[in-house]
Amino acid sequence: MTRSRTVRRLAAAAAVSLLPLLAACGTDTDTGSESHASDGEKTTDGSSGQLDIPADANADLKKQYLLENAIAACMKKQGFTYTPVAPEDPAASWSTDGADYELTKKYRQKYGFGIYAGIVYPGDAGASGSAAARQDSDRMPNADYVDTLTPEQKAAYNEALGAIPDPKTGEKNWTGCQGEADKKVYGSASAQERDTATANRNQANAQALNGDPKLVALAQSYASCLRKEGISVTTTQPTGIGEMVKLQAFSSTPAGASGAVDESGKARESLSKEEALPLLTTDIELAMRDLECGKEFRAAYFPKFLKAPTSGGGAG
Repeated sequence: MTRSRTVRRLAAAAAVSLLPLLAACGTDTDTGSESHASDGEKTTDGSSGQLDIPADANADLKKQYLLENAIAACMKKQGFTYTPVAPEDPAASWSTDGADYELTKKYRQKYGFGIYAGIVYPGDAGASGSAAARQDSDRMPNADYVDTLTPEQKAAYNEALGAIPDPKTGEKNWTGCQGEADKKVYGSASAQERDTATANRNQANAQALNGDPKLVALAQSYASCLRKEGISVTTTQPTGIGEMVKLQAFSSTPAGASGAVDESGKARESLSKEEALPLLTTDIELAMRDLECGKEFRAAYFPKFLKAPTSGGGAG
């Protein structure tokens, strides 16, 4: 299914906004040694300005840490400051989106699907309901740093940092420090080749989940429960049904809700807290009915999904 949340990047500078969230990792290029946290806990940065890698990080997550550190080391050699940002464990990112029933219940009892919560609870980081949104605040050191540069320095910074592969020019790899770090961590395979391989793997994983007899049966029961609650069912695919109700709620969001935009893409005037409060109450009720109907399905789905995730499908 399509996850409602999207990968966000810095907006302070074009190049900064292109940082690959799922490629955020690094290696200590000064010593060539990998950095590990002695107690296994995640830290925002190590004593040398490098991220400490959690002892329990899997291979993919470890590479994300290594790449982020490698970018920082490369930028330092270029005379710029780049603060590496700890990547989020995918499993943890789904904890309040259905993977952990109790945490998701606690979240939805207060925020619902998170559509109106930002208006009712201004300044509450949890109201966004998005792991990526929470990471935006962690990425501010880089945005703040870029803001201190002159236009000429920003141009030099962006060039040093590099850009995404450009199919129009035939470029298959990241450029600049991002490209250098990418090759150091991931080897000779181009970013484009890895993207293709990942897409193929994700498709295969999705097909396996949608063909799993137990998940198919539980998805049907989930759908039946939703219909009894008067909730429209547009899909019964295991990779789609978990976020179906939430996506429908977002698609019917009235003008003025948090994050709503008009036809030109400009943000609409926000609803007042008084206007949003009853809408939040309704959103909470809908989110809780969806959570209870899908409880058994999610308990069976997420262990399989987290072992073999799709390109962005879950059961939030």
